[in-house]
Amino acid sequence: MEGENYTVVTEFIFLGLATSPMLKLLLFAVFMAIYSATMLGNLFIVGLVAYESILHIPMYFLLGNLSFLDFCYSTITAPKMLVGFLSRTNTIAYGGCISQIFFFHFIGGIKIFLLTIMAYDRYVAIFHPLRYAAIMNWTMCGGLVWASWVGGFIHSIVQVAIVTQLPFCGPNELDNFYCDVPQVVRLACMDTFVVELLMVSNSGLVTLMCFVVLLVSYSILLAKLRAGSAAGQSKALSTCIAHITVVTLIFGPCIYIYVHPFHSFPIDKAVSVLYTVITPILNPFIYTLRNKDFKTSKKKLLVRHLLPFPIMRHLFFKSGSFVCKRTGTVL
Repeated sequence: MEGENYTVVTEFIFLGLATSPMLKLLLFAVFMAIYSATMLGNLFIVGLVAYESILHIPMYFLLGNLSFLDFCYSTITAPKMLVGFLSRTNTIAYGGCISQIFFFHFIGGIKIFLLTIMAYDRYVAIFHPLRYAAIMNWTMCGGLVWASWVGGFIHSIVQVAIVTQLPFCGPNELDNFYCDVPQVVRLACMDTFVVELLMVSNSGLVTLMCFVVLLVSYSILLAKLRAGSAAGQSKALSTCIAHITVVTLIFGPCIYIYVHPFHSFPIDKAVSVLYTVITPILNPFIYTLRNKDFKTSKKKLLVRHLLPFPIMRHLFFKSGSFVCKRTGTVL
């Protein structure tokens, strides 16, 4: 391109999810509700893990980290998408786009590695309960979490390095609501075949391998649980199935997006919405708040704040489901 006259792209335009003003308002209301629930649910879990002493064990420390990551992950893309629903033209500067790609893959990479760590944590908790505290001690747990952050950073730096080496001279319209490598690479003013192969090997294959490892590990867990005793089997099976559900809904769309970056399909936007906006809400509603210890901690927290108000306490606990273990009386 040396010697040619071209305009360097300084901003990108998001085409978004809709063009009709009424549909955009409807989508704004829907996604605003989802984003608000994601924020409140995940921040509540982070606060609960930090506040309640019963949750001060590595297992819940990992869940608290996952909630924090889900909060960050949703915040990277959702606010800009919501602004786009209320704007005629939704643009983002080149630097802002690069920043969004960096944090999107940074947090996403950490989540992938953290979910793998959590599968190992589940294995130890189910099959080595007496040695759990010794194996998953705070040094081990902190080291694994730190390693997941380092892995996410390295993964993200590679993605950003791929994009920043490309020339952009137009067009500058991204057929999506956020910046990601597959969409941005397609706008480069050069043959991107080799670049896309690098992207597949870095994002697609890494995600696919982690997903296969997780499926194999959970399959082994389920097989051993079915062959074991009935005591505690139901709870462990329920936990594993919940984990598999979340892992599939997180990894499935990612694999779809990054294994076929060479062409775009109409379903791509729907898949993008699923793993950027919908999956971050799964942790509080499927992964964590259904946990027995979290339910107990939540009730204890509510009781502390509702006890000064007898009417509110009566309305909240009119079912008589929360019983004081010391006295045997219903609060």
